[in-house]
Amino acid sequence: MTDAPEPRAVEGRATLDRLSQEQSEADPDRLRLTLPATSANLGPGFDSLGLALSLFLTIEASAAEIFSIDASGREAHLTSTLDDNLILTTYREILERHQRPVRPLSLRLHNEIPLGMGCGSSAAALCAGVLLANHFGQLGWTMEQILNEAAHREGHPDNVAACFLGGLTASKTGPAVPKASEGLSTAALSFGAELEWRLLLALPHASLSTAKARQLLPDSYSRADAIHAVQSTALLVTAFALDRPDLLWTATDDRLHQPYRTAVCPLLRSLLPLSGRDGVYSVTLSGAGPSVLLIVQKSFSADLVWAAAGQEVTEVLELSIAGGARISSKR
Repeated sequence: MTDAPEPRAVEGRATLDRLSQEQSEADPDRLRLTLPATSANLGPGFDSLGLALSLFLTIEASAAEIFSIDASGREAHLTSTLDDNLILTTYREILERHQRPVRPLSLRLHNEIPLGMGCGSSAAALCAGVLLANHFGQLGWTMEQILNEAAHREGHPDNVAACFLGGLTASKTGPAVPKASEGLSTAALSFGAELEWRLLLALPHASLSTAKARQLLPDSYSRADAIHAVQSTALLVTAFALDRPDLLWTATDDRLHQPYRTAVCPLLRSLLPLSGRDGVYSVTLSGAGPSVLLIVQKSFSADLVWAAAGQEVTEVLELSIAGGARISSKR
């Protein structure tokens, strides 16, 4: 009889474990990051499921004499600011907390992720800040420690887990060890990055903060709604595992958050009737909204999204499921 393998809290396709094994080749003054957008919840998987999307935040960081950001891509006028920059704030706070020198950085940044649209822009920024602090502060953190830090700062693990690991990620925050009375840790598993499913991301005109979207939710739910959520989420994960997009129309049916957010996410109200019809497998809010994610057949025409949404939509992006974070610090 062989010994059982050690349990792992984090499993996925991110390259961080390989990076930690290549420290002899690493350049302590440089780091390149590519971090995907993410869509959390997917209907009933509230605060637990996340899907990596093929939009990316790419950062080339190097040690410098002063902090600077050279930004390009989507909303560069916002991502280039040094004040209240989530990447740099995260980087500074972690190093100061661990009493490490805060080395100024020069960042070359290219962003494809919509801001304030429920596409994981804050999760990507948090992950970037944690990874930069780990590298330039020489903290030597494991993947579990990095994910825990990012999830703690985000307040929920779904987006950051998907950003690190890619594919469909299921995650949970709980005791670090069995029966522990204190200390929390995030467990996360990822699969499905190889699925060749076609995704459409519909963007409205106005953004929506996650904090405002959470204020719309009730304090408690009925037993019937709780059972419905468990059933739907179990079917949703299985549909991804077995490559069964035909079940997504029922597996993504949600009673926990989408009904309460429709008033501030009118794009969902316009597009939700498409779910399960005419080549549309599913329609869900992307995270807390206001963007909407559709999983569709290859032959589906995006023109139908424009027709159904009317003036509520400003962009429809063609996407696919993405892998996880790509990290390089080789000389």
